[in-house]
Amino acid sequence: MEKLNDTEQRLMALEVKASFTEDLLDQLDLVIVRQQEQINQLVRELAQLRQQAGEEGSGGPRPASDDLPPHY
Repeated sequence: MEKLNDTEQRLMALEVKASFTEDLLDQLDLVIVRQQEQINQLVRELAQLRQQAGEEGSGGPRPASDDLPPHY
């Protein structure tokens, strides 16, 4: 096997780096997809909580006794 010249060595090193970079990009894409799914789920849950709070809180102001801790 003949010795690789400098240009071929540099080209091979760039190909290896490009391969690792491509793998990293694929992994980051998966992270972004998972994070977007989590954000979407949290937005749905927040909307549900706001709707529930609106339904429960529509009866007017709460009595002050509702704010007391249970031992009173």
